[in-house]
This record gives sequence, C-alpha cells and structure tokens, in this order.
Amino acid sequence: MQTKALSRAGRDVGVVGLGCWQLGADWGEVGEDDALAVLAAAADAGVTFLDTADVYGDGRSETLVGRFLRARRVSSPDAPPITVATKMGRRADPHVAEAYTLDAYRAWTDRSRANLDVDVLDLVQLHCPPSAVLDRDATYDDLDTLVAEGRVAAYGVSVETVDEALAAIARPHVASVQIILNAFRRKPLERVLPAAEAAGVAVIARVPLASGLLSGKYDEDTRFAATDHRAFNRHGEAFDVGETFSGVPYDVGVAAAREVAALTPEGATTTQLALRWVLDQPGVTVVIPGARTPAQARANAAAADLPPLDPARADALRAIYDERIRPHVHDRW
Repeated sequence: MQTKALSRAGRDVGVVGLGCWQLGADWGEVGEDDALAVLAAAADAGVTFLDTADVYGDGRSETLVGRFLRARRVSSPDAPPITVATKMGRRADPHVAEAYTLDAYRAWTDRSRANLDVDVLDLVQLHCPPSAVLDRDATYDDLDTLVAEGRVAAYGVSVETVDEALAAIARPHVASVQIILNAFRRKPLERVLPAAEAAGVAVIARVPLASGLLSGKYDEDTRFAATDHRAFNRHGEAFDVGETFSGVPYDVGVAAAREVAALTPEGATTTQLALRWVLDQPGVTVVIPGARTPAQARANAAAADLPPLDPARADALRAIYDERIRPHVHDRW
C-alpha cells in the first residue's frame, strides 16, 4: 500500500487505515473474536494505522487493539510496524474546557497506555474538545509536557469544525488534525487541507463513508440496532450530530447515495469509490474507514489500489453535493 508521512510524528503510514470505533461500541454488537479478525484482516491487507479512543466501549477498543498487537508481535515479528492513534478528553464529565488539565491528561494517557499495553503512545489526539481548549496556550504547553515525560511520542487533535482545525494547525508541535471529510462533507477542502499541507500537519480523514451512507447499501427501510449511533444520535442526542451520517438528514443522504452509486467504476464498489475520492484530495494523509467484518476491512484497504477518479466522475460527485447535500451541512461545521 502507498504510504505517506506523518511528518511531525516521524512515521510513515499506509494511506488507508482502520477506524476502530466499531470495535468498541455504538455500531451494534461486535464480538471480541470478530474484532480481532477485523484487525488481522486489515493488517494483512497492508493497513499500518489504527485509530481508536479511550471512550470507545469505555476502553474496549483500545484493549482489543493492544491484544491484537501483542499477538502480532509474536506471530509476525517481521511485519511492518503499526502506528496506533488514540484520543483523550471525552471521559471528562462534565465535558467542559476546565476539565482539560495536565493532571487529567496524565491520568487519561496512563489509562490508554495500560489498555494498549505500551509505555509510549504513538499519537494521542484531543477528542473533539470544547473550542476554548484549542485556543489557549496552556493546552499545547501541557501536551508538550506529556511528550517530554515520555508518555506520548506525538500529539494531535480531532475536531468538529473547520475553525477548530485551523486553530490547531497554527500550533508548531501539532502533528495531526483529524476531521470529517467525505463526498458529503467537503468544506475542509477549502481551507483546512491547504493549511495543513503548508504547515506539514497530517490530515486524518474520518467518517469517510458518512456512517455507511456512501456505501450505497442503505435505503429508506433500513433499520439500525438500538445500540447503533445511527439509530440513537440522528439529531445529536448523544454527541455532535455531524458524527452520524455526517449531519446529512437520512432520507436526503439515501437519495444522494443512489446517485453516487451510479458513478461506481467497473470492478470497484461504491464504498471504494467514496474512499478513493478522499484519497484523491491533496493534503490527506490517511483515511480511516471502520469495518465490522474482515471482508469489509480487506475491501476498504483495496481502495488504495484504484486509480484516481477521472475528472468527469469527480465533477459528477461535486454536482451531487452542490445540489443535494450542501444546504444541509456546508455552513454548520
């Protein structure tokens, strides 16, 4: 798989990673053996970047990733190294800016280090914190302290809005910015990706399939499990509504996804089309689709093998966004 540099973290990673939210919670039930099989299939397909968080299943995702990596070090000692990015901050209750302190960072990272069974976290990201956290100098001083203390090798941020991303990119030691980017969420193309590329900050593209809408597999009658955020967070009841279907109203997204599916190249899937679109955007370092089965993990990784989308197909995708999606999302994040 093609690799790109997480420059400020001093690492190269495959351009298609694996998002591990599904392996923790909020996407229906995924058994432990199934989760470990997904991780193995992804790694065998060339994935070298795993993204998780301390709140995914209250640490379940981190723990499963740690188990997988321990076993892989024994079974495949010569395999390419895997970079693990985790996140911290959403354990704060209440989730307010005042909760983001150096002592809290130490506690959160110590817990993640234990879950992942590592001494040093490869990359830790602030997990969609209040905007005020990203604006204050003390935040970055504290994160620099974590690096100096040997708890983390590098740090970044995961954000909801373009303005939050730009605030973090301006800081000299931020290694990465994670933001929602897909064919239904294009606003980061305007300012975030150019700014990150100019600053040497990696861009981690999350929710690349708009919570599955861009797979083209759902219709108006699809029902999701009660434990799936696509059932319980459609209006932002549990967290930012932009994390569910990228903030696109479900019926609007289903209709638009049918038009996207009609553009799928021969020999590819609509999911791979959507992932290839993300990979084609200048400034994107790694895209992190999730997977619930080994077959999904392998198919996602194979999107890296597709050629870049031809201009006519890319223009058609832009037209679908402009006509159907833009009014619902473009000015919100």
